[in-house]
Amino acid sequence: MKTIPFVLKQMGKIYEIKPEEIESLFEKLRAEYKDLWEEIVIGAYLDDEINLSKAAELLGLHPIELRKIFLRQGIAIKLGSFSQEEALAEAKVLEALERP
Repeated sequence: MKTIPFVLKQMGKIYEIKPEEIESLFEKLRAEYKDLWEEIVIGAYLDDEINLSKAAELLGLHPIELRKIFLRQGIAIKLGSFSQEEALAEAKVLEALERP
């Protein structure tokens, strides 16, 4: 269907005005088309649009479980932060873990 890019573009615009309606639509997608939802989330992860933790959250999995799945499927585990805020948060966690 050649209208798909048009539809996706318009959904992006509608999301800015009525985010709850688009969120509701994607909840239905998530519930009714699980395989497609997984492809979308994994694609976003592979394209560096989301990190492993966010991908796990969107798939309803613990990050460690998703790591295991990715390893079985040969999907590279990306380590590191995507933003300065995430890097600082990770540093604080590591500092807390190192304290006696």
